[in-house]
Amino acid sequence: MKIIGRQRETAELSKALELNRNVLIEGHVGVGKTFLVQQVLKEKKRQFERVDGDSRYTEQKLTGWFDPPIVVKKGYIAPAFIDGPLVTAMKQGRVLFINELNRMPEGVQNILLPAMDERKITVPKLGEVTAKAGFMVIATQNPREFTATHALSEALLDRFEMIRLDYQSRDEEVAIIRQEVGEKLKDPWIQKAEDLIRETRNHPAIKRGASVRAAIAICKLLEGGMDFEASCLMALPSRIEMVSSEEDCREIILKLLSSQTPALREKKKNLSM
Repeated sequence: MKIIGRQRETAELSKALELNRNVLIEGHVGVGKTFLVQQVLKEKKRQFERVDGDSRYTEQKLTGWFDPPIVVKKGYIAPAFIDGPLVTAMKQGRVLFINELNRMPEGVQNILLPAMDERKITVPKLGEVTAKAGFMVIATQNPREFTATHALSEALLDRFEMIRLDYQSRDEEVAIIRQEVGEKLKDPWIQKAEDLIRETRNHPAIKRGASVRAAIAICKLLEGGMDFEASCLMALPSRIEMVSSEEDCREIILKLLSSQTPALREKKKNLSM
């Protein structure tokens, strides 16, 4: 798998890695934030510790914790401490890659401040941990209006350089779908799936439209023998967000399909007679 397009963003992230600058990558779900980071880290041969943010993530999970059986026998000694991803990245001079940072609670986010600013943290009963050369933080986040996100503090934002990922051009997204699906599916179906997801991004009843990931899902289902309508009705509902909870997303999808497919439009006409 290779990065398609994203020349500017790839160059910016590569330069940030060379300069050891902390980077925050923001973009809608499915625009390839995680893939971009992983591919650039692989290309630059940088080792990293990955963390996937969620609302239940705790401070202990990020820094580390003491093994209770060892503590009972020997007390709070250094060998009893199990390093979390932050401490591991600091001790070994690795990149700490946090996927969806703004899904983490604010208290967990704030642990990063001294690590990024002073390159050291203090762990209770263990002492001070100082980062080796090479330690840096790369994080991704969804836009603030997305569900289950916590806005990053100004203090934390001030420690990051920002790269913004928007939806890619139609040609680039078609190429991404082809790369994922392969040669088995005929090109017109890939084009239809791409056109449909792009329509969801501009529909007034849809708050969050579908990414290229949805088009890939449609094409995978088509490849498996399902028809286009059924594939869309399976792939799209979980990947779009309606403006109103009272709106039926399946009805909106069918309307978009009817405008795209004359046969379906005629079918709906006959059903309403």
